[in-house]
Amino acid sequence: MKRSNITFLIGAAVISMAAPGCSDLLEEQPRSFYEPGFFQTERGVNGGLTSMYAHLRSIYGEAYYYNTTETGTDEVTYGQSADENFLAADLSGRAALNGNNSRADRVWFGAFPNINTANGVIKNASAVGTVSPALVAEARFFRAFDYFLLVQTFGGVPLDLGSGELQFNTNPIRTSTRNTVPEVYTKAVFPDLLTAINDLPATPRVIGGVTKTLARLYLAKAYLTYAWWLENPNNIPTYPEAQRTDPDGHNAQWYYQKAYDIAADGIDNPGQYRLQPTYYDVNVGTNDRNAEAMLYADHTESSQLYNGGDLSNGSGGAPDNFAGWMLTWNYTAIRTTGVYTGKPNAAFSSVQREAVQPLGRPWVRMAPTIGAITTTFADKTNDSRYDGTFTTVYRGNWPKAGGEQPTTALNANNLPVNPGDAILTFLNTEPATAITYPSGAGASGVGGGVLPGRADWVISPSGISRITYPGLWKLGPYRTDSGTGLGSPNAGSTRPYYIAKFSELYFIAAEAAVKGATTKGGKSARELINVIRARAGKWRFDNSGNVAKVQDNSAAMVAATPATIDINYILAERSREYYGEGYRWYDLVRTQKWNELAGTYRIGGINFGDHTPATVTRTIQPYHYLRPIPQAQLDAMDVASDVKAAYQNPGY
Repeated sequence: MKRSNITFLIGAAVISMAAPGCSDLLEEQPRSFYEPGFFQTERGVNGGLTSMYAHLRSIYGEAYYYNTTETGTDEVTYGQSADENFLAADLSGRAALNGNNSRADRVWFGAFPNINTANGVIKNASAVGTVSPALVAEARFFRAFDYFLLVQTFGGVPLDLGSGELQFNTNPIRTSTRNTVPEVYTKAVFPDLLTAINDLPATPRVIGGVTKTLARLYLAKAYLTYAWWLENPNNIPTYPEAQRTDPDGHNAQWYYQKAYDIAADGIDNPGQYRLQPTYYDVNVGTNDRNAEAMLYADHTESSQLYNGGDLSNGSGGAPDNFAGWMLTWNYTAIRTTGVYTGKPNAAFSSVQREAVQPLGRPWVRMAPTIGAITTTFADKTNDSRYDGTFTTVYRGNWPKAGGEQPTTALNANNLPVNPGDAILTFLNTEPATAITYPSGAGASGVGGGVLPGRADWVISPSGISRITYPGLWKLGPYRTDSGTGLGSPNAGSTRPYYIAKFSELYFIAAEAAVKGATTKGGKSARELINVIRARAGKWRFDNSGNVAKVQDNSAAMVAATPATIDINYILAERSREYYGEGYRWYDLVRTQKWNELAGTYRIGGINFGDHTPATVTRTIQPYHYLRPIPQAQLDAMDVASDVKAAYQNPGY
């Protein structure tokens, strides 16, 4: 039997996806390629399915793909240490986006091998006789999942990998033909997800396995996205060129209604899933793999083999989960003055790099825009989501580094600080008293300012820059093996990277309702959004204060919701809920709001002490709504140059 044209790897990790009531784990074994006969055995089917869960790690948590989902949106711009990949994604004139630097190649080269694996399972599993439809439905889910991701990213993509549409391919080929967007949705995404909903169990067969409710979420989201594509309110071009008509004769409104109905059905039939009681509970590391998490690329600290990445030193590449490094600034540059016995006073690093959720490894590749801090998260009092998203207070942890310790540590205003105290704080609002900022890095080492009577250095929202900004707490590391020291802060995160959450069913239904879907009692757009907003008003812990905080502001949150909500309000709520999780570019592209909401942004410069925000204008062209086909794909094709040019998305 001939070797497959694509190299497959059943990755080196146990997929320990924790779901209540499930104890079975997926055991993975390295395998370089599959052949049809392999999938005609029960072991082969299970091996193929295991690889489908493992392939998620080649995309999700991979920082360069993460960059394509966030940089250039109203949430994120490039950071001080950005390389060309991040500069190009920002579309602000620093580098031209192309097939080499867009890094959407992570999707292309991660999805197609998995699609071929799914094709092999779907085609050959019936020969086993003992394989249930539910197992085949898992393969159908992942094939639809990958095609949905691809069509959102690139437009139309090939359904034929060399052996016919949606067929398992074993022969190397050097040609490819792209299908249209309607063909990808109606031939692959919708049929597979409909079958998956019918055949998948309500409870996963393994911890973190796919279920009916997860398939409902993706079908509802696919219907919603396709409805926007059919409507095309801002005349965004598609490629390959195709009429904005549905092969099955339905219009955009029909699909908006289907999106609403299926999302509402998912809410009413949740299976094991449920919203967590507070937003903090959704993202705190001690509660990973909670019942709101429906799908994730998993990792573990218990075994380097099964983690898929080094537990001590991260590789900066898949399958490591290192996305959280990108929005982490170099807080270790903060300086405090140490008083030493018998020695002169000396500045030292009072916030050491540590493997804890508020800190982690700094790469400074990405930075939040000022608008995200001040406008998206305008309410930082009632709404817990700002506090549950960012690290805003950097606390002293220097004794964990060992070595000689100062007798006293003196910080801002020459006031003493102790381990655990705030060393630098990003303020929630502009203070009534003007901050005294230094020229350059100053005594803080990072340009931190001073307010009377405060021992912590401070930076206001208007003072954040490409080099100093609140970190992304929600993606920070969580380890239980650090002991009393700093742990392994250079390793990739051993936490799961969340891909789908139960809460999104509420957003999908609300968005479809805003677009005209007929709603059910108790599930108007405002009522659905208020379920999420009410939860956001409930506090269990205050990250900035590092103290328990039991407070219920849900009534105030609900009262503040506009009587009539529109798409911009839905998008603002989605950003508050999912900031920095890799949703934003797809949200802005789906709704064709990218240029409107992210065409300009404000941010400080690249040097410590630069607290003067500049307004930056992006050049977001209609063709940017599709990412370029990776240059490596074009280079591998043995076709004429004009065929390659026609294969690439226009504008690139």
